[in-house]
Amino acid sequence: MAIDKVKEFFRQYGLENKVQEFEVSSATVELAAQALNCEPCRIAKTLSFMANGQPILIVAAGDAKIDNPKYKAQFGTKAKMLTPDEAISLIGHAVGGVCPFAVNAGVTVYLDESLKRFSTVFPACGSGNSAIELTLDELEKYSASAAWIDVCKGWQ
Repeated sequence: MAIDKVKEFFRQYGLENKVQEFEVSSATVELAAQALNCEPCRIAKTLSFMANGQPILIVAAGDAKIDNPKYKAQFGTKAKMLTPDEAISLIGHAVGGVCPFAVNAGVTVYLDESLKRFSTVFPACGSGNSAIELTLDELEKYSASAAWIDVCKGWQ
């Protein structure tokens, strides 16, 4: 199971006990916010795309939406989200639990500027009922992100 991969990933940093598992679903921003008792904007949703033949992940604030012109300017192609089957095979996590940790080789992770207004955020941990609270520095470190980018709208 992907959550086990993520816990094993965090074990090397002594953080596996920070991974929270819930009795209820956290597979959407709204459900995750309810499970964590926080504002939906602090959920760090991880969106999976195919860009120029390569799988990429964009971690964005829960209230942000992909801005197609910004995305095209950043990646030189139209935003095309992965199907649920593609997310499993290319990323290594199922939709609802996609996260930037313990992903398959060849996946590039980007962090969206929409997250920068928070001191901590809550990304999923590989299952539809998990999350971890991380500072932005921790998120950047553990996701091995390639860059901070600005491809979202609706959060300002």
